[in-house]
Amino acid sequence: MKSKLPYRASTGSGNVFDFDFPLHEATNSAVKVAQLLDVVLRTLDREVCLLGPVGNGDVLQALAFALTVRARMLPGGSENLDALVRELIDSGLHAEVVPGRANVAPGEPRYLH
Repeated sequence: MKSKLPYRASTGSGNVFDFDFPLHEATNSAVKVAQLLDVVLRTLDREVCLLGPVGNGDVLQALAFALTVRARMLPGGSENLDALVRELIDSGLHAEVVPGRANVAPGEPRYLH
């Protein structure tokens, strides 16, 4: 059975999401994964606040490009790295997530994320 990384994310509007991310079998340190995720999300939040209004699609595109750049910096064939990146993204997108009970209802405006 794969190890899991429990992770809580909070939005600027106060919404809370509890994730249960499956970790890849080659993960060296779940603690380091969580620490890096914290840093990436905090940095993203800080920069979005400085930039002003930014479209969600623009944020996702920048993150996808950053992942691509980082993957290309690694040693190994691009086919293997592409497969690994796709596996990790798919695993993350299919992770169990439980929205907080006090979250803004889906469809209602969310001014802060």
